[in-house]
Amino acid sequence: MEYVNLGSTGLRVSRVCLGMMSYGAHEERAWALAEADAEPIIRRAVEGGITFFDTADVYSQGASEVATGRLVAKFLSRDEAVIATKVHGQMTPGPNGRGLSRKHVLAAIDASLSRLGMDHVDLYQIHRWDPHTPIEETMEALHDIVRAGKARYLGASSMHAWQFAKAQHVAERNGWPRFVSMQNHYDLLYREEEREMIGQCLDQGVGVIPWSPLARGFLTGTRTRMGERRTTRAETDAFQDTLYGRDEDFDVADRLTEVAARRGVPAAQLALAWLLHKPGVTAPIVGATKPAHLEDALAAAELSLSAEEIERLQEPYLPHPVLGHP
Repeated sequence: MEYVNLGSTGLRVSRVCLGMMSYGAHEERAWALAEADAEPIIRRAVEGGITFFDTADVYSQGASEVATGRLVAKFLSRDEAVIATKVHGQMTPGPNGRGLSRKHVLAAIDASLSRLGMDHVDLYQIHRWDPHTPIEETMEALHDIVRAGKARYLGASSMHAWQFAKAQHVAERNGWPRFVSMQNHYDLLYREEEREMIGQCLDQGVGVIPWSPLARGFLTGTRTRMGERRTTRAETDAFQDTLYGRDEDFDVADRLTEVAARRGVPAAQLALAWLLHKPGVTAPIVGATKPAHLEDALAAAELSLSAEEIERLQEPYLPHPVLGHP
């Protein structure tokens, strides 16, 4: 496993980040694994060199954070592990139980740390933009969290590039910590981030840690043009239906299958390797509910692609509307 700096920071992370959304059984995610079932996957991830783990407070209403804290601690010391979580979604009743207000952000970090069983996280991320809260209020609250030692670094997730630039400017103007990473929607099926956000991150030294690098399983053949859904997640993940399923998406998936067969590797490995070859990408956030999923991710980190293969994979892509955030 290769280890790289997260953006322009000194924080070293594994080239693959293990997404923890699939761990911590909960009725809202039928595909999520109970901790006992997830433990062998976490063990193998650590054996394979993964030290970077990403979760969020809203994943299974906190159960993912609980599972992350318990499982990672079985195989890595706190100093070895890089733990990331997020804030924004509805976690308690009422209008102040979500968003990026000072009230909610300060309450949310304490609740996340309690569930994780930790006194700090390495990367605290805003999960989305909050149009109802001044960004100055949010950035100052995040500054106070870092100053209190509850987070080492700050990150952001899917938003427009102008919003990200505004947040960074507010932080810099006030001498507060800037975001060091962008967790965005970026995969073979959705490349609109290449228009603005990726260039901005490259220019500003911000690490890119894409979510859903396999398009929530779509790129591995979990859905067909005829409407067949081959996994529990494909049948029950409503968010997937808002992102993928256009004819052009199946065209890209078919091309991936073709190039993967020619190369003699699984489609998942090739799709992840493509992302790892893209400028600015630090570590894709990979979900794994089966050992084979993890093995594909580890193998992808070692897979080199030719310029011709990259071009073949990219050729069928057509522009999309913004997907994954308002």
